[in-house]
Amino acid sequence: MTSFTPLIETLPSTVPFVGPETIVRRTGIPLRARIGANESVFGPSPKVIAAMQAAARESWQYGDPEVYDLRLAIANFHGVGVENVTVGEGIDGLFGLAVRLFVEAGVTVANSHGAYPTFNFHVAGFGGRLVTTPYVDDCEDPGSLLDLARRENAKLIYFANPDNPMGTCWKANVVQTMIDNVPAGSLLMLDEAYNEFAEGTLPPLDAEDQKVLRFRTFSKAYGMAGVRVGYALGHPHVISAFDKIRNHFGVNRMGQAGAIAALADGDYLISIQRKVARAREKICAIAKANNLNPIVSSTNFVAVDCGRDGAYARKILEGLATHGIFVRMPGIAPLNRCIRISVGTDENLQALEQALPVAIKAAV
Repeated sequence: MTSFTPLIETLPSTVPFVGPETIVRRTGIPLRARIGANESVFGPSPKVIAAMQAAARESWQYGDPEVYDLRLAIANFHGVGVENVTVGEGIDGLFGLAVRLFVEAGVTVANSHGAYPTFNFHVAGFGGRLVTTPYVDDCEDPGSLLDLARRENAKLIYFANPDNPMGTCWKANVVQTMIDNVPAGSLLMLDEAYNEFAEGTLPPLDAEDQKVLRFRTFSKAYGMAGVRVGYALGHPHVISAFDKIRNHFGVNRMGQAGAIAALADGDYLISIQRKVARAREKICAIAKANNLNPIVSSTNFVAVDCGRDGAYARKILEGLATHGIFVRMPGIAPLNRCIRISVGTDENLQALEQALPVAIKAAV
């Protein structure tokens, strides 16, 4: 049998996220509410669906390997050049490419302890050395991250604003200060996947700044998680390097057409923002009615503090699963005292409202 590389031999074979499909296969309990993966249950715009349906008739053709029309649409949307945009299979795919560009065995990467884990899997997969700093008051701490990066000579710094899994955020001026103070030789990986839900969090876009890459997605506010389209904005020198290693046919024709239509449908985006805000309020009300503490969220989910430790929160999560309610929780203490509930339809949240007190009672 052909042997793996020494690095691969050291890594576990694992799927980092337990999907709702896995839970259903394991328990045989049908889902009543799929509110755990921060998907948009409201779906994509009808215009997006129509564009993808039209493109489906041409799916015998490969997608444009330069993704030019979509890159141009993104560039026009943000007021930058097409050379400042690269597109990939969701932010997760772009993280993998970005890490591959800069990280090899022994290269140091700085992150917050408990932040979005997929980035860390890519770092491990390319042999990087991960160093972390704790959250402060359920927020990633920009100052501590920069201090860590300087102290440990980190080549990459990962920072999400708004944050996943806690849903907290920093205002644009704080993020701009962070960008201004990135250490020489470091690159800030700024994950802005949830920016459409958080007013006032985006600093001005300087596409000529070589110290930062800004990542966006069509998976959240645009309701296209299953299509897998994301993009990065940055300096042309950095952006062009993605062409050296990316899968040039990775974003299919339907995805490209749908993303272009999504950018053009601003009215639909506004309607989704309103629906998300209402659903967040309902989740907070349900949590408070059960003596749990919702953390103020700037995303399409709410982290709910269950008031004890991770073991107790997991019991509540598992109790909800027995009622067909799919939610998730952070994996690292002390964040794992929370469960994370994505926004849902009225029917989804009614199911949550019925099941949560039963799950809490069973967890005691």
